[in-house]
Amino acid sequence: MARRLKDCGFSVTAVYDAHAPSAAALAAELGCLAASRLAEVTAAAELIFTVVSDDAAQLAVFSPTGDSLLVGASGKTFVNCATVTPSVHAEVERRAQAVGAATLEGCMASSIPQARNGTLYLMCGGPRPVFDRVESVLRHLSSDLRYIGTTGQAAQVKALVNMVMNINTAALAEGLGLAQALGLDVALVREVFAQTGANSQVLKTDGEDMQNRAHDCYFSAAHAAKDSTIAYNLGAAAGLSLPLAGATKLQYERMVAAGLGGLDKSGIAELTFKGRLG
Repeated sequence: MARRLKDCGFSVTAVYDAHAPSAAALAAELGCLAASRLAEVTAAAELIFTVVSDDAAQLAVFSPTGDSLLVGASGKTFVNCATVTPSVHAEVERRAQAVGAATLEGCMASSIPQARNGTLYLMCGGPRPVFDRVESVLRHLSSDLRYIGTTGQAAQVKALVNMVMNINTAALAEGLGLAQALGLDVALVREVFAQTGANSQVLKTDGEDMQNRAHDCYFSAAHAAKDSTIAYNLGAAAGLSLPLAGATKLQYERMVAAGLGGLDKSGIAELTFKGRLG
């Protein structure tokens, strides 16, 4: 995302990463500050994007005490792109407003290539005036920019997107795994799937990788487990039974427990193809 904004003529003033060497390398490439403290990012920029791993990380970078993006944040705007629990976005907004800053959800339904090319699918939630103020920047990152509604609603939609995607991924892994166990030509089965009701976006992105055990990480199994849990908990809070979401959640948790959480979500096929992990 930083490279894309730089290419589009924006002034990228600082980058920060929990893994400092990554920030240093990118900063050298972009000619900007490799911040060693979160507060340095806020001091250097008017618009700050955050992409973190989970609820705890999101709350930590917006801590009300210690080194935090909230230090000196009055008048600044934060666009938070991680997939986290909707209530966490609401809490971050509350903390930011307390120091005179503004926040926006910028939930992403895409991966690394789309971030680099400016074709992310961005779902935004928060005060409409904040969205309007940063929309021109977001359009350089997203080919499909959607304003969903108030704070938390974009995170809810993103949770649903990932819930359905993860269910589809688990189902595809079972279908292709069974095809292999029956002695069928898995490549042929993938072609048939693509031409029938078994077709899906996941088939396009993950089907061949499942067959070939090519699980280079674009969206990790650990993140799939985390996101499946968010959606499952939303369903429980709404009083709904979501058996498919629950089963998928358990499969991805099984991957994590087996030490495979760093594989791409397509690695769920390791549980379903005969002769592999499962």
